[in-house]
Amino acid sequence: MTPPAHFLAAWLVANAGGTNRRDRTLITIAGVLPDLDGFGYLPEALTASSAEPLHWYGDWHHVLFHNGLTGLVCAGLVLLVARQRWRTALLVLAAFHVHMLMDLAGSKGPDGDQWEIPYLLPFSDAWQLTWSGQWPLDSWTNKLIGVGMLAAAILLARIRGFSPFEIVSARADRAFVGMLRRSGHKGPEAPPPTPPPTPA
Repeated sequence: MTPPAHFLAAWLVANAGGTNRRDRTLITIAGVLPDLDGFGYLPEALTASSAEPLHWYGDWHHVLFHNGLTGLVCAGLVLLVARQRWRTALLVLAAFHVHMLMDLAGSKGPDGDQWEIPYLLPFSDAWQLTWSGQWPLDSWTNKLIGVGMLAAAILLARIRGFSPFEIVSARADRAFVGMLRRSGHKGPEAPPPTPPPTPA
């Protein structure tokens, strides 16, 4: 699935137990981090018609960071800096593996090629995770899941008072939540005051 979908999914996982902004940020970053191995997309696209094209995206995406070791390293680093260390580390592992599951479910290429996940790298490439029912990256299924996660994030932001914007800017987060709450229903209007009785 796409990085924005992974971002929303990771932030929703963070809401399961991340009780402070720092820990929710760490969990969310861990849920997006595997896609850093897609760094080769632009160089590969720019050199596609050259005499010596680069194959960095094809060679390294879903290889460098889409494995169990990366998840363990993320959880270990979080133990050093999180406020609620063990809870946050477990949620980091959860967000990381939600990323893996999303890719396993919906990352088939336009040519029908499946993304395999080499979960045991760098120790072994014997276990390549695949699923025969994997749907295309641009499928209606992925779009529907994305819309559902966005709706859930908006609902949570209105209820809890913080949104995915908190990852990049506390000010933008406050503005967004304020807008959501102002646009919400304020409940039934109070009845008009009863006029005083007229003298007989």
